[in-house]
Amino acid sequence: MFEMLVAGGWVMVPLIVCSIAAMAIVVERFASLRQERIAPANLVAQIIQVHQAGQLDQRRIAMVRDSSPLGRVLAAGLINQKHSREVMKEAIEDVGRQVVADLERFLNALGTIAAITPLLGLFGTVLGMIKVFSAITAAGVGNPSVLAGGIAEALITTAAGLAIAIPSLFFYRYLRARVDTLVLKMEEEALKLIAVLHGEREQDSAEAA
Repeated sequence: MFEMLVAGGWVMVPLIVCSIAAMAIVVERFASLRQERIAPANLVAQIIQVHQAGQLDQRRIAMVRDSSPLGRVLAAGLINQKHSREVMKEAIEDVGRQVVADLERFLNALGTIAAITPLLGLFGTVLGMIKVFSAITAAGVGNPSVLAGGIAEALITTAAGLAIAIPSLFFYRYLRARVDTLVLKMEEEALKLIAVLHGEREQDSAEAA
């Protein structure tokens, strides 16, 4: 393996860095984007229960805010629950944009890695072919060993670039879809809370209790 890395030339250095960065991003995002961590089940139902019991004070709201990203979104609405539906919804949307930005953290970097690693591999291929033609110019084609270094560099960097780009693109798409799913879930829960607190879904409130 080490011999292959050496044969690939200096282009293998940024490719290795990209592979390590992509792996770190994927592991970190998988650990962070768990639904039970982002949008815990029954959080809205618990808030409604506390609200109906008349115990939804600032301390409880702070506990909700610190519990999860969904809690941050809901707490923004709870702080403004005495205002109109529009004001409450606007406060939730403002915090929601910040939460979405946190959920998408590092995903653009992963997408960039998926895009540039094939180009780095292609660049290594070009460098390898340049070496091949330089060897042909200097020594002719009679000695295959003279050409082997350039050909190896061309093939190894191409393979390495694709080997990094393909899984990076797959996980980028997968994690992006997971973020979209979590965002839709949080929007649904936030709208449910707004409707209940403004007396538009009394039946849901009763069922939650």
